[in-house]
Amino acid sequence: MSQAKPRAIANEIANENDLIQIFERSPILTSQKAGWNGIFLGHFRTPADDAPEVSSLFWHGLLIFPKTEAPIQAKRTLNGKIRHEQVIEGDIVITPAQVSHRSCWNAEHDFIVIAMAPDVFARAVDESAEPSNVELLPQFATSDALVLQIGLALKGVLENNPKGSRLYAETMANALAVHLLENYSAQQPILREYSGGLSKHQLRQVIEYINGHLDRELGLTELAAIVQMSPHYFTRLFKQSTGLTPHQYVIRRRVERAKELLLKGELSIAEVAYSVGFANQSHLNRHLKRLLGVTPRYIRHR
Repeated sequence: MSQAKPRAIANEIANENDLIQIFERSPILTSQKAGWNGIFLGHFRTPADDAPEVSSLFWHGLLIFPKTEAPIQAKRTLNGKIRHEQVIEGDIVITPAQVSHRSCWNAEHDFIVIAMAPDVFARAVDESAEPSNVELLPQFATSDALVLQIGLALKGVLENNPKGSRLYAETMANALAVHLLENYSAQQPILREYSGGLSKHQLRQVIEYINGHLDRELGLTELAAIVQMSPHYFTRLFKQSTGLTPHQYVIRRRVERAKELLLKGELSIAEVAYSVGFANQSHLNRHLKRLLGVTPRYIRHR
């Protein structure tokens, strides 16, 4: 393994730039400009190396290893404990906020970093929870198929639609937080079961808000706050009421609004796409074909 190299970073990770600078190579992909709230993703490829010891007051950290050509031999120090481990495809490592982490490894490989704000993590299930009272536990390399799937899903949406991904990303982040709370926290949350969906008044409030703000990015926490619920319970009850997740519902409403505007013929197809919140004309085209089976041009010239 290589000798440690000097880094342009203090031991404390305060923001995304600090996190990125830990590694020798620039990231392949990051969510820095995607507008995500309380969650960051970076996709990196690194040679055999030795990373400095770091910690953060502001982020819980996840390392996800999506693909390894061969097992990686690593020496990891996590919260003062040292372990020599073999890292394979599908493994994850958890570094909670305020916990120190250092590692070195023997081979080039890809990995995904997900950083999550402690308040987003703590309030995934209970909107009144205090981050200081919710303890995420450190975890050396272990296999976790669900975390891997969420990491790949977030990476995929960044690759395909970085400017229109906030609601989807926050939905995935909430699912990730709930999974971590259930499996890697000091005290498992009590997940209450609700049935019947949102009340008619609550559903009307949310739908009116969505319809009034289709032209901009919407966030899951933002929608849940309208009815004063945690993102977890809001997502469940909204789907019970509508048959769709909030993200799916917003996409459908954007397609419906786009169809109305296309039939009026007052705006270009690109202008229609932007006015209903799609990142560009290509995304409008893709969702129209998926949901309605036709292109914007077909609707325009009916």
